[in-house]
Formats: sequence, C-alpha cells, structure tokens
Amino acid sequence: MPKLNIAPTKSNLLSMKEQLAVSTNGYELLEEKREILVRELMHMVQQVQLLETEIDKAVSKAYPALKKMLLRDGADGVERISHSVHYDFGMQEKTVTLGGQTFSSLDVELPKKELFYSFLGTDSNTDEVVNNFFELLSLLTQMASIRTIVWRLAEEVRKTQRRVNALDKMIIPQTVETAKYIEGVLEERERENVFVLKALKKRGNK
Repeated sequence: MPKLNIAPTKSNLLSMKEQLAVSTNGYELLEEKREILVRELMHMVQQVQLLETEIDKAVSKAYPALKKMLLRDGADGVERISHSVHYDFGMQEKTVTLGGQTFSSLDVELPKKELFYSFLGTDSNTDEVVNNFFELLSLLTQMASIRTIVWRLAEEVRKTQRRVNALDKMIIPQTVETAKYIEGVLEERERENVFVLKALKKRGNK
C-alpha cells in the first residue's frame, strides 16, 4: 500500500496516529452497523419468502374460481359484475426504522369489503371470486411495501460494505504505512542528531 505524500514531521506523525484511531473506530462501528443491517435484511427476506408462499396459495385459489365463474357466466356476465364493483384505496407514505436506518415506503389501506352487485344472477362462487382476489390484493400490497424496504435496505448494506472495505483495504493500511515511514525518518534523524552531538562533544573535549 503506497504511503501518503506528506512531510515526515512530528506534527504529521501525530496527525496520522489520530487519523488511524478515528479510522479504526469508524471501521469497527461500520462493521457493527453492517452486521445489524445484514441481519435485518435476512429477516425481511424471510418475510418476503413467507409472503411469496401465501401469494402462491392465494393465486391457486383465485384464478381457478375466476375460471369457473367465466365458464358459468361467460365473459360478458363477468364483465357486467366487475363494472359494479368499485373500491377506493388509501395510500400514504410511511417510514420504517431498521438497524438505526430510516426507510420510506408506501402503506396501502385496503377498504372494507362490500356487496356491490345484486344477488340476482350471482351465487356463492361470485362471492368466492371477490373474496379470493381481495385476499390476493392484500398480500400483493404487503409484498410491494416490504420489497421496497428490502431494496433500500440492500442498497444501504452495499454502501456500508463499500465504506468498510475502503477503510479496511485502503485508508487504514495507508495511514499505518505513512505513520511507519514518518517514524522511521524521525528515528533516523534522531540518530543523526545524536551522532552529530557526540562528534561535537568529542571535538570540544580535545
């Protein structure tokens, strides 16, 4: 690792030692932060995996029920019923704190289920389709919110890892190398000064 191009003085040596202390402390704190963020990320990934399983189950119920409804009522009948169904969804920004970091995401508020269509021309299968897709929509909104946090959390892990690597692979070794170089030069100067003083003293004694 190449040293910094600075003058080998006592003040610069002191500065290098102070910088090394700060960098080492920063490295330890960032490494601790990285470990916490990784744990939080793994926890969120597990939530995503669980939601994916629930979504697969919901899809396996919703689409066969819709297919059955299409076969019974026909595309025109299903479209007629769908036009009568209308929901307003509330969306608001929310903040989530993980590992000491605050992340923004969206919170989707699902409305209460209502009966928009007439009992005439519909049956329990119609209710089943509506309920199944309502459940699927609820799971999908949860997934969208969690995935947003996971992406941002993963980016924060990458940023922290880059800073950890910069300290570990470049800044700390470079500071150590520079401090060693300055110490070596100062020690050599000290030896030269001692030699000169001894030589002067020897001449004075003659």
